[in-house]
Amino acid sequence: MINRPLNNAELTKIFHINTIYWLQIMFEKSAGQTGRKEPGDAKQALFNPHYLRIWQTVQAIPQGKVACYGQVADLAGLPGRARMVGKALGKVPDDGWRNADVPWYRVINSQGKISFVPGSEQFERQKQQLQDEQVVVIGQRIELKQFQWQPDLNELLYRLEY
Repeated sequence: MINRPLNNAELTKIFHINTIYWLQIMFEKSAGQTGRKEPGDAKQALFNPHYLRIWQTVQAIPQGKVACYGQVADLAGLPGRARMVGKALGKVPDDGWRNADVPWYRVINSQGKISFVPGSEQFERQKQQLQDEQVVVIGQRIELKQFQWQPDLNELLYRLEY
């Protein structure tokens, strides 16, 4: 139990968690009434607050820049959860999140490489999408010194919630 007044960040976090909780309950009730149920993975992804934080953070990566899985996890307030970032990006709804695409292809590994197997369809798709944004991909590597996103103070304070 907290024996002090809550600050705005704590209140916001509690509000978001409660909102997600009630949305999940409403979703389950409506699915039960209509007899339709979403697949477990889709439902879990939709209401996993960590995934939502990751998607929002990835949406903040500017065009022509990349971020590493661990960097996204840190900026989403989930330090040490780089693998969760990959899992969350694999569960992005087809229509994106908050009426916007989630540019999954801007996330690469900490070595500056595309994580898909070179030559695979996914690898070629990610490589092409990065090149369309003027990111130079040599082999499977991106020069992090040139293309890694370094959010400025304004982005950290006002664009990212976590």
